[in-house]
Amino acid sequence: MQSVVLIFQIFIAISLGYFLAPHLSQKIKRFVFQILPYFSYVLLISVAFELSQALNHIPNPVAILPPAVLIAFTTSIGSFFICLITYKIIDRQSVQGRISLHLFINALKNIAKAFLALGVGILLGTLVNISNLQITFNSWYLLLIFICLIGIELAFTQFDRSWLSWKILLVPIAAIIGSCLASIFNYFILSNDYSLNEVMALAQGYGWYSMSGILFTELHSAKLGGIALLTDLFREIFAIILMYCLGWRFPRSAISSAGATSMDVTLAMVKQSCGTHYIPHAMMSGLILSLLAPLLISLFLNLKL
Repeated sequence: MQSVVLIFQIFIAISLGYFLAPHLSQKIKRFVFQILPYFSYVLLISVAFELSQALNHIPNPVAILPPAVLIAFTTSIGSFFICLITYKIIDRQSVQGRISLHLFINALKNIAKAFLALGVGILLGTLVNISNLQITFNSWYLLLIFICLIGIELAFTQFDRSWLSWKILLVPIAAIIGSCLASIFNYFILSNDYSLNEVMALAQGYGWYSMSGILFTELHSAKLGGIALLTDLFREIFAIILMYCLGWRFPRSAISSAGATSMDVTLAMVKQSCGTHYIPHAMMSGLILSLLAPLLISLFLNLKL
């Protein structure tokens, strides 16, 4: 029941932003577009702060790192190869872009900023724990504000009917199938510590770390919330590496590995390394996976596998 309430709140937040957007003044619109790129860092600081306080009560919190890296790596690679195999069978055409070292360095800078925000949140949480201060904070409400802002941005995104072609829709489908297959593989490695439904759920964040960490903490535990946060942060890193190294040769596969981030963080890399022709693939794949991610996480967490 709790998961239904949370998903409903996410739906209301994004719908509110979408339908409110046309009625906003130009000044407010500019303000929203200016703060949106930075709001995710504020959200990440708050998530890390909240998780650091919760993980303080968990023995050996460092143990969450290995499963996070494993799931992030295998889901990125799984999505890449499922998409590659699919298009090799169905559609052999390819429009290729070019490699941009400058763009790759900028992407790494964004990742570094995300880790910096994570570090700031952990430091603040540690200081609060050491000081024995009683500060209660819930990142969920910040997430809802962030999703509302995303809804406003979506209202001004120009979509085209051609974006719903089967060639484009196969990209997010491959990401989902690849992530699920990777989860089954991961389960055989992590089965002593985690159930199948937990491992499957952890693979459904698709790089949206600012959402998955909070949702797992709300629906399950701080420990799984920490794993989800790191999993999607590392998944974004692996996606950027794949985009830079192989995106020019296998554009759709690289976009599939990027998951939900192909709509925002890695979109610039899609344009440069894959080619402008693949912008619709990135936008639609990122949008679909962003909408499905909280639903799939909730679904798998509630399944008894």
